[in-house]
Amino acid sequence: MTLLKLRYMRLSILQFLIIGLVFIGPAQAGEPFGLAMTGAPKYDAASKHLDYVNPNAPKGGTLKLALIGTFDTLNPFSIKGLAPREGLGLVYDRLMQRVWDEPFTFYPLIADRAEVAPDRSAVTFHINSKARFQDGSPITADDVLFSWQELKDNGPPNMRSVYKLAAKAEKIDNLTVHFAFAPGYNRETVMIFAMMPVFAKKWWEGRRFDATVIDKPLLNGPYKIAAVDPGHRIVYERDPDYWAKDLFVNRGQNNFDRIIYDFYRDDTIAFEALKTGDVDLRREYNAGRWAIAYDFPAAKRGDIVMEELPHERPEPANALIFNTRRAPFDDRRVREALEYVIDAEWINRTLFHGQYKRIASFFPNSYFAPSGVPSANEKAVLEPFRKSLPPEVFGPAWQPPPTGSAGQMRLNLKKADELLRAAGWTIVNGKRVRADNPTQTFHFEVTISAPEDEKIALAFTGNLKRLGIDAAVRRLDSTVFQEREIRYDYDMILDYWNNRLSPGTEQMRFWSCEAAKQPLNFNYAGVCDPAVDAIAASIANASTSEEMTARVRALDRILTWGYYVIPLYYSGKDFVAHRPSVRHPDATPLYGMGYGPVLETWWAQTTGNK
Repeated sequence: MTLLKLRYMRLSILQFLIIGLVFIGPAQAGEPFGLAMTGAPKYDAASKHLDYVNPNAPKGGTLKLALIGTFDTLNPFSIKGLAPREGLGLVYDRLMQRVWDEPFTFYPLIADRAEVAPDRSAVTFHINSKARFQDGSPITADDVLFSWQELKDNGPPNMRSVYKLAAKAEKIDNLTVHFAFAPGYNRETVMIFAMMPVFAKKWWEGRRFDATVIDKPLLNGPYKIAAVDPGHRIVYERDPDYWAKDLFVNRGQNNFDRIIYDFYRDDTIAFEALKTGDVDLRREYNAGRWAIAYDFPAAKRGDIVMEELPHERPEPANALIFNTRRAPFDDRRVREALEYVIDAEWINRTLFHGQYKRIASFFPNSYFAPSGVPSANEKAVLEPFRKSLPPEVFGPAWQPPPTGSAGQMRLNLKKADELLRAAGWTIVNGKRVRADNPTQTFHFEVTISAPEDEKIALAFTGNLKRLGIDAAVRRLDSTVFQEREIRYDYDMILDYWNNRLSPGTEQMRFWSCEAAKQPLNFNYAGVCDPAVDAIAASIANASTSEEMTARVRALDRILTWGYYVIPLYYSGKDFVAHRPSVRHPDATPLYGMGYGPVLETWWAQTTGNK
C-alpha cells in the first residue's frame, strides 16, 4: 500500500463532519475548502498552488497537436454533431475545478463557496463575484440555471440522468443557486453538479442547444477559440484577461500562448506529422510502435524526446468482449473455454515487444484490483449474494490462464475442449457443433475498428480453428463501428472501459441490467446480474475510501469470474514523444498525463517567454 493511498484512506469523524458542510463562509488557513467524494480534501485555503505544477512555468510559445477524425460542432455537451474529443476543455469552465493528485476532489472556480447538506441531499453554490465570460460580462445564477436546464433536457444521456435528479433548482440571489435532490440521488450526485459547465444564457438564447454549433460561443475558460476550420483545425489562444488565472488551482497552468489541433484521417499520418515537425507532442498508445518505430532521424538527432511517465490511475480495461445477449456466449462455460484459447504471452512478445502486462481486473494498475482471497470487508459485500454467485468469487482473485509455451498452450486448448464439451459442443468432422443438433456449427464474428487490433484478433481466431470453431474478423471504419457498438449489434468486439480512482454512477452504465437493454450505454458485454446491479449501485454511496474499495473489489471479483471478456494488456505508464522545447513539471500527479495535465501544466521553453 503506497503512502499516497494511505493519505486518501484516512478519515476521522471530525473530518467527515467537516465534509458534510463545505465552504461555509470564507475558509481560513488550515481548513479544508474542497469538495471530496470520500475523505478530506488535500489542499486548504493557505495553498498557493497544486503540488504537481511548476508555479514559475513561463508563458508563451505554441503547442501543435494531432487528433484523429473530424468535427462539426463546438458544443461537446450536446448529442448532436461530432465534437473534438480533446481541446474544448480549454474554453469551458465549470462550477468547480477538479485536480489530478486526488481521486475525486474539487476546489473553487466559478463557485467560490458551496454548502452541502450533511446527507448530500442538497447543495448551494455561491458564485465568485469576479467570475466573468470572455467578453467581460459577469457569470450569474441565471447562467448556472440555464446550463442545468439545457444539460438536463438536451445534454448527453449520462448528464441528463444525473441533472434530472434536482427536484428543486432555484435562484437565491444573483450569485447564489440552490439545488435539492429527489429520491434516487447518491453521494456522487453533488460532485457531478459541481462539475457542471456554465454557458452564457444571453449567447444561447435564440439558438438551439441540441443543434450543431460552429459559431464561436461566448465562453469562460482560460483559452479563446481563435480560428476554426471545421473538420481540419482548431486554434486556441490564451486569454490574458482570464479572470481566474490567479486562483490557486490555475497557478502554473495554461502556459502556452497558442494551442493548435490539426485533424488527420488516421494515426499513421499523424505519426508522420511528428516526424516532419508538424506536431510537437504525441501520446503513443501502441507499445509495439513505441518499441521499434521511433528510430527516425529527428529522434536520433535529439529533436524528439521520448519519455515513459509512470502513473497510478486505472488503465483502460482492454478486452475481447463477449456479447452475452447472443448464443453461445450466454453460457458461462463457453466463455471460460475461450479464455484458454488466446496465447497472450506470444502476442505480447511478438506484436508488442514485451512492453505490456496482462490485465486481470477491470481496474488494472490501481489498488482497486483485487488480490488473494476477499478481505473481511469484501466478504461482507459479497455474502448476501453467495447463493447466486460462482463459488470461485469467494476464493483467490481471478488470474488469466498461463501461456507462453507450446506445451502450455496444448494444455490450455485441452481444457477449452473439455469445457466446450461440457457445454454441449462436440467435434464432428473437425467442426465444433452442438451435440444435440450437429447441423448447428460454432461460428461468430470478431468486430474491430483499429488496424493494430487486427493482428490480435487474427491470432485469437487462428487458435480457435484448432478447436473447430469458425470465427471471422471484421474490421469496420470508426463511424460504423461506433454505430454497431451503441446498438450492441455484434458477437464479440475489441474495445475497453475507462475507469477512474473514484468509481461511481458510471458503474451502472457499464454493468447494470438496465444499461444492457438500452442503446447508447456502455454495457458492451450485456451483463445482467442482481448481485452486480446491487453492488454497482452502492459504490456511489460509499462514504469512506475503505467502503468504496471493498465494494469495487467485490464487483470486480464477480465480473472477472463471470468470464464476460478476454482481458488484454496495459502498460502502467504513459508513452510520450515531444520537442525538447516542450517541458513539464518534475512532479507527476496521481493520474499522470491521463485526463488533462499535459495541456494544463506543460510549457514551451523559448526565448521571449513571459
